[in-house]
Amino acid sequence: MNFQEITKAIQTKKNYLCVGLDTDITKLPSHLQNNPDGVINFNKAIIEATIDYCVSYKINTAFYEARGSKGWEELEETFRLIPNSHFKIADAKRADIGNTSEQYARAFFETLKADAVTVSPYMGLDCLEPFFAYDNKFTIVLALTSNPGSIDFEQGDFGGKKLYESVIYKTAEKADKYKAMFVVGATKAETLGDIRKIIPEHYILVPGVGSQGGSLSAVSQFGMTDNIGLLVNNSRQIIYASQGEDFAEAAAKQAKLHAQEMAMFVKK
Repeated sequence: MNFQEITKAIQTKKNYLCVGLDTDITKLPSHLQNNPDGVINFNKAIIEATIDYCVSYKINTAFYEARGSKGWEELEETFRLIPNSHFKIADAKRADIGNTSEQYARAFFETLKADAVTVSPYMGLDCLEPFFAYDNKFTIVLALTSNPGSIDFEQGDFGGKKLYESVIYKTAEKADKYKAMFVVGATKAETLGDIRKIIPEHYILVPGVGSQGGSLSAVSQFGMTDNIGLLVNNSRQIIYASQGEDFAEAAAKQAKLHAQEMAMFVKK
């Protein structure tokens, strides 16, 4: 999906919900725990239950990679289960020297056919260029995250700016709104107003609403643009809404509640 398509999907559905498929095998409902296809059955049911209430899915690759070759097969199958009507994010947080980043980009954009991949900008812009080389694909750059450790580096002083501000400035100079997005945690919603002065049109992926305590109202107030410009991710609160056989129904209920709340913020 390109910039126009994701924007149209948000405006049509009147929500900007991204469901996180951070599927932890130890948290599957008990009736799926010993099923060799438990992860896929779980993901399929979650996708089918929530598809009408979201515009995007974010798959955290660590939960699959930890399971070796079986996990990678589950990762590939999960991406195949998501229809092209929805924005597919590989949450991999990769980046390295150029020829390595080329392989990462191939893995996520070509093999998995993700619409976007999260990257760490720590090594510099040259490590992100192989991702930017893809048309109609998004590189989602970590900027200001929700975890307490973000104060260690991201919020440190860097030539008169916070490090995360420099990351956003420099990346936005290199990649426009059609190529780049940024991660800003929901618990840092008060900074979104200032961040919007730097990137008034780029999309921002916002994790941390729900279980991590972020406020959808604050995120929407400070971060929304005329084109909405937000993808708000919720993982655990939706996919683990129930540990019983009704897990899919419970997930649908939670996703619907989030979508209804978002509809109140979507500009007509």
